[in-house]
Amino acid sequence: MSTKLPTKIRVLDTTLRDGEQTPGVSLTPEEKLRTARRLDELGIDIIEAGSAITSEGERQAIKLIANAGLNAEICSFSRPIQSDIDLALACDVDSIHLVVPTSDIHLQYKLKKTREQVNEMAIKAIEYAKAHGLIVELSAEDASRTNISHLKEFYKAGIEAKADRCCFCDTVGVMTPENTTQIFQELKKEIKVPVAAHCHDDFGLAVANTLASLRGGAEEFHATINGIGERAGNASLEEIVMSLISFYGTKLNIKTELLVETSKLVERLTGIPVPPNKAIVGEHAFAHEAGIHTHGVLAYPGTYEPITPEMVGHRRRFILGKDVGSHAIKVMLKEVGLEPTEDELKQVVNRVKELGDKGKKITDADLQSIAESVMGVIGEKFVELNELTVVTGNRVTPTASVRLKIRDQEFLQSATGVGPVDAALNAIQKVLGELADVNLDQYRVEAITGGTDALVEVHVKLRRNNQIVTARGSASDIVMASVEAMLAGINRLLTRYPKK
Repeated sequence: MSTKLPTKIRVLDTTLRDGEQTPGVSLTPEEKLRTARRLDELGIDIIEAGSAITSEGERQAIKLIANAGLNAEICSFSRPIQSDIDLALACDVDSIHLVVPTSDIHLQYKLKKTREQVNEMAIKAIEYAKAHGLIVELSAEDASRTNISHLKEFYKAGIEAKADRCCFCDTVGVMTPENTTQIFQELKKEIKVPVAAHCHDDFGLAVANTLASLRGGAEEFHATINGIGERAGNASLEEIVMSLISFYGTKLNIKTELLVETSKLVERLTGIPVPPNKAIVGEHAFAHEAGIHTHGVLAYPGTYEPITPEMVGHRRRFILGKDVGSHAIKVMLKEVGLEPTEDELKQVVNRVKELGDKGKKITDADLQSIAESVMGVIGEKFVELNELTVVTGNRVTPTASVRLKIRDQEFLQSATGVGPVDAALNAIQKVLGELADVNLDQYRVEAITGGTDALVEVHVKLRRNNQIVTARGSASDIVMASVEAMLAGINRLLTRYPKK
């Protein structure tokens, strides 16, 4: 693309401030520090660690991050009030993100102050912060609903007071890409310090508007991991980063191979699930089901993948369902040592499609089972359950004992857990030890029928090093269904990836 962007673009991540303002999200100081370390490893230039005015716990978190020896500039949100700046200073931050409302709506209804009064507050705050050695990024809150001439005056007054950077905030996400580019081009004619864009996603345009701001001359953008934030969220960092690299050839400090890993960490700690179809980091971002797609990807990944999954730390997956093609199934079966005839392959494909038509989720373990049935192959079971005993109650620590048959030997082991399922799975892993050395990545329960005697279906995803399998177990007893799923997955792992 011929559009020229600034040669140096800085990234301010506000996951720990604006992102944490997502309803229902509250991180402990330790969780915030852990996230900040990952963001620093990712290559973020500026980490907005929080808002020092919020609470004692927030200040503790910001100070932990500021003193963690990270490479990133550590920043705290601040209002144009001296006490806010003093609290930020006490947290040992490098900079403040000084946010000042500028629109008539905010001045009249929120601050109940005149434009002159607010501008004077901003100037005093900047001068105070600079006198105390802080870098100052001056943000015009609700800039997108502020008269452009007033906005320029505000920024110029701030720069005269020695503000280091200026930020244009589309606080309620009302910009479009066209006018975003135009406004930033106009601002850059007169604003000589670096200008940043802070976009919200109320109309789903945060990423597009951020890219448009950079086309208009912005040298910095604000974003959050997974696009989390208040209301509809903020601009999604991973989407902006990959768009800049892929469409504009931009050089950033970001280690893109850590994007999925960082996304998953934020998802776990915040409890905000990432939609499976989320661009770049979603579980289905590189998943293929339709026969024509899987055939194309197997022939040459670029047919249906604009970037490689490895580039962002993801992996390619083929989904088994009614749209799956025979070519994909043939390749997947070959990976586990099964090579059906053309007639057998056709039968396997038909069975998979029948299950898909019934709305069933088909795992790779199911596929192997179907193929073995069609081909008359009895899959080898490395591990079998001979006996399971579980003890639980309101005054008893849940304890499980399992008797497993591994090859021709029998092993007995017991373990405790936070519940009967946890205890049973812990006992299995205790028996296996080095044999399988598996980690349970995902565990999900679905009720297939209604009532207290409902048949439940347990889905698990197991990992051993970089080897991943999914498996399923069904029973009216959730513990048995969980054990069945676990053992099916372990046998699948050992069959498909025998230990060398």
